[in-house]
Amino acid sequence: MASLKPWASLQVGEAIPELVLPAVTRLNLALYCGASGDHNPIHVDTDFVRTTGLPDVIAHGMLSMAWLGRLLTHWVPQSAIREYNVRFAAMTQIGEVITCSGEVTDKYEHAGEQRVRLSLTTANAEGQVKLSGEAVIALA
Repeated sequence: MASLKPWASLQVGEAIPELVLPAVTRLNLALYCGASGDHNPIHVDTDFVRTTGLPDVIAHGMLSMAWLGRLLTHWVPQSAIREYNVRFAAMTQIGEVITCSGEVTDKYEHAGEQRVRLSLTTANAEGQVKLSGEAVIALA
């Protein structure tokens, strides 16, 4: 886990440490199919995918959501996460290198906790956003 700055010193607009993932592979998708139980052929069957007009299989949206969850838990303990939501923006393709990032958008106190709201994204090397979202983190 990254070294966490105290709530008082975090500033709106400040980025949390990025998570850069290795290129997405067919093996990643096959393993995620087994772990999640999501065996939709759009994620693993090249012949099926070509009948849909797509050039190749695509990553699971929930896998991208898990990557953003990993970004958060590299920054804070899982128990500090109060809210987490995402919106799917674009398909993640085989071979893409995905960077997960977050930025502080608000600081406030609620229910005796010092909290920050983060905007979150996953994006490929060209900067195309694949997933966007928000999280609320309790820091104290």
